[in-house]
Amino acid sequence: MNSELKDITERGEGGAMDRREFLGRLAAVTGGTVAVAALLPALGAGAQMVAKDDPRLDTEYVGYPAPAGTTRAYSARPKGAWGLAGVVIAHENRGLNAWVEDIARRVALEGFWALAPDALAPVGGTPADPDKARDLIMGLDKAANTKNYVAAVHYLNTRPQVTGKVACMGFCWGGGVTNQVAVNSSELAAAVPFYGMQPAAEDVPKIKAAMLIHYAGDDQRINAGIPAFEEALKKADVAYQIHMYEGAKHAFMNDTGANYNKEAAELAWKRTIAFFKDKLKS
Repeated sequence: MNSELKDITERGEGGAMDRREFLGRLAAVTGGTVAVAALLPALGAGAQMVAKDDPRLDTEYVGYPAPAGTTRAYSARPKGAWGLAGVVIAHENRGLNAWVEDIARRVALEGFWALAPDALAPVGGTPADPDKARDLIMGLDKAANTKNYVAAVHYLNTRPQVTGKVACMGFCWGGGVTNQVAVNSSELAAAVPFYGMQPAAEDVPKIKAAMLIHYAGDDQRINAGIPAFEEALKKADVAYQIHMYEGAKHAFMNDTGANYNKEAAELAWKRTIAFFKDKLKS
């Protein structure tokens, strides 16, 4: 990494510039937005919006009890705060990486205790190579993985700093996980799956949580499951909202990836935080 690129990366990570300036400077150094899209995943922390050591937050790695054994997770919450609602975050199929940890910090800055489990903890944890992470995730037992995330909901729900209201949100693979947590956790108050695989229609009546469901307009594989899911939600009288972001592609929320859609991501984030505040803090 040359000195100019290193300086931009360090300043972006430290919060010395906003994301627009950060990306603009990267594009100027690397030769354009296409090069930036390819570079961002490798930079990892350089693309973060909230610094790792933000003084407003208490952050750490914790272990929580789960059927697979003690499971590692990244925790972020407002410094010294009590009376919090909890949010479990299910990562993409790249594992618990810098972007997911940043999402946890963003959620924490909105006044919640965010917990992002590493789904790959039972097999040694998320590797540095995202391709290896994808392969490992494909090999996970789905039922066992769901139980580990349900255990994360219970863990937050029993913390003395938490009010007793916990939500789950997730992206891509983690969006499907979020739907399964909604089916399998009686303690869940709210669920926000982002472009996630839908649960089986016969399982939908088990959902007790309020649902806020985000989809990308250009995501044919995932969107094929929407009609049956929505019909089942209506029949089961589940409280739900579905938002479709036309022109956006799968993974549009990930601002370190090539499919990032700023307009769709900002609107989905605004809706998500408002939903959490309504369902978890009222």
